Parts: sequence; structure tokens; C-alpha cells
Amino acid sequence: MRMRKKPNLIPRMERCAHVKIDDPAAIKGLWRSSFPGYKELWLEIGCGKGRFTAETAAANPESFLVAIEKVADAMVVGMERCTDGQIENVRFIDGDALALPILFDPGEVDRIYLNFCDPWPRKRDAKHRLTSPGFLRIYEEILKPGGEIHFKTDNDPLFEYSIETMRDEGWELSELTRDLHANGPAGIMTDYEVKFYEQGVTINRVVAKKEKRA
Repeated sequence: MRMRKKPNLIPRMERCAHVKIDDPAAIKGLWRSSFPGYKELWLEIGCGKGRFTAETAAANPESFLVAIEKVADAMVVGMERCTDGQIENVRFIDGDALALPILFDPGEVDRIYLNFCDPWPRKRDAKHRLTSPGFLRIYEEILKPGGEIHFKTDNDPLFEYSIETMRDEGWELSELTRDLHANGPAGIMTDYEVKFYEQGVTINRVVAKKEKRA
């Protein structure tokens, strides 16, 4: 389902321009020096409306969070949340995961968040899944050794595919659960996740890391 066009998108984006990076490729290899004083660099792929983005950045002021999203009508909501909340340790990028190697140097990122990405259910579209081997190798390149992927989804077939693929690609898995909120809300939720929780939909989560690159 396509998101409805947001009214006044351009002026809304302009009001929040200070939290958006228009030429992120120019910062490749320079993220830490461009935004000094933070212990870690975190990346969220597909931030949507940015509820998770804003709350995660606010809860972790010692880390710098970069949120990438290719749908501007969704991203502007996240930008507004961070602007209105005066959250300084976050920046937004208009783009997708295929661009990551031109945006970050090898080993530059400490952690990646993947939340509720498109499951691409047809087998012939598996290469588009953000947990497919091709994307996992991109993440491995930009993550430091021992860097983590934090992955959440409500889609059970995608989760089973993902954990199998991660293991096949040599990732070590931890914190694996197929019912994250079984004992009540756990961690920071996305907008979708809040709705799923209220509907009783179970949420899958896993943390994956590699100590050494292949």
C-alpha cells in the first residue's frame, strides 16, 4: 500500500533541514570527525516515520544515529519528531541500503537496526530482502568486527529465512526470540510495532554479529 502524499512536504522538510544530510557520500570515512564526541555510530535502515529513531537517539545520547529512508513522505515525520524533541544525535539520509558502500567506509559503523522491512515473499524476489546474502555482505563490510545487526519483524517466514541465511553466512546469533513482547512491552517500538502489539501480533527479534570479516 502506497503512503498518502503528505501535505506541504517541501516546507516541512525545509523546517527540519538541519537533521538531514543532502550529500552523505561526502562524509564517507569522516562520520566520527564530522560529528565528534560520540562513542558509537549506529545506522537504522528503513526508519519509516521515525518513532524508533527519535526514541532510540534520545535514550542513547552517547551514540550517533544515522537513519536512512527512501520514502520522503515517511521520513519527514521522523525529522519532525527529532526537531520538535530537540534531539541532536541523529541525522536522516534519503536513500536505500544498496547505497551503503558509498556512504560508509569499511568498519565505520558499530550497529545496524533493521526493523520490519519488506518481506518480499515471492521466492524469485528473495535477493531484495534486506537479510539476503547480498545485503548481509554489505553490512559486514561497513560494520566493525564484532558490530551488530539488530533485526525485528512480524513476518514469520521472513524471520526463519533470515536466521537461516545469517547462520549460513557465518553470523553469530543471540537474543533470538519469536515473541519479544510475551511479558509486556520490551524495548523501543516502531509505529508499526505498537499497532502489532495492540493487535496481539507476535514480534520476532535477533541480534547477529561477526567478530571477523570473511
